[in-house]
Amino acid sequence: MVSRTLLLALAAFALLASPAARADNWAGKQVKFIVGSAPGGGYDHLARLASRHLGRHMQGEPSFVVQNMPTGNSVAAANFIANVAPRDGSYVALLQRGMLLAKMFNPGAVQFDIETMSWIASLNSETGLVLAWHTAPHTSARDLFERELIVGAQTGVDPEISPRVFNALLGTKFRIVTGYQGTTGAGLAMERGEVQGIGDWSLSSLKAQRPQWIERKQVRILLQAALERDKDLPDVPNALDFVKNETDREALRLYFTQKTVARPVVAPPGVAPGALADLRKAYMALASDSAFLEEAEKANVEVSILSAEAVEKVVAMVTGASPQVRGRLIEAMKQ
Repeated sequence: MVSRTLLLALAAFALLASPAARADNWAGKQVKFIVGSAPGGGYDHLARLASRHLGRHMQGEPSFVVQNMPTGNSVAAANFIANVAPRDGSYVALLQRGMLLAKMFNPGAVQFDIETMSWIASLNSETGLVLAWHTAPHTSARDLFERELIVGAQTGVDPEISPRVFNALLGTKFRIVTGYQGTTGAGLAMERGEVQGIGDWSLSSLKAQRPQWIERKQVRILLQAALERDKDLPDVPNALDFVKNETDREALRLYFTQKTVARPVVAPPGVAPGALADLRKAYMALASDSAFLEEAEKANVEVSILSAEAVEKVVAMVTGASPQVRGRLIEAMKQ
């Protein structure tokens, strides 16, 4: 029988030999930070900001190098992380939040399972807003059910999908005009009078990109969209307040999971435990990193770090949704 002393010695040797477990294993290393969106956008900007600070929170201070992989609105990046990237912690990815539900709507292209991914953190949560320009006749959420609000959007993203979901699950009367380049283009169209509002613009983006709209009372915030009501908007109703039955409520909550985990960071499935622990610790350290937070504030970038445990709870909510609820959301998004 192998002695207890020998077993302890072998365990200690294995621990020291494991690249993921060695305290100095990151020295001189490079971590590829894949971004599942194009250069210059919000995801890209946040990834580059984080990459300048993450290494300081890891033994050996590795460098983080951002690489963009925008094909398929992050589907290519997620497939790469799940199936190709090494599982030693040398690759992580910031994915677009739509990847949480992607397998429901695009199963042919999706080659990953969110429940097997190694979740690291989410760099922010978001609250979506329904905005009406001050010249529109809409002054409250109730008006969305009584008269049509013409909103501008780009096809395939939240400002286009959310009002479609609201029409199906709540009974609102949005009319969606697509063809605009992101929320920036839709915002300009609203200012020019081409459309009356926007069906989903995040509160953080509104504060960063168009603070004058709020200061000058040029827009009315009619509705908020998130799992929880934002503390800064206590008097603005949540879309969940208007759901008529439990199935539709759960379908809308399933859709809003993407708001909670708005900037998810993942590593490959089965990544070395020591490396995963180091990465999670580094990302969580950003929440109290004064240099990082100062740079984020100067750049008008809102950051609200969610732990891996918090992200995994949301992932469990997605994977645990019943077929009936999933089917109802798919139906609503297709209408």
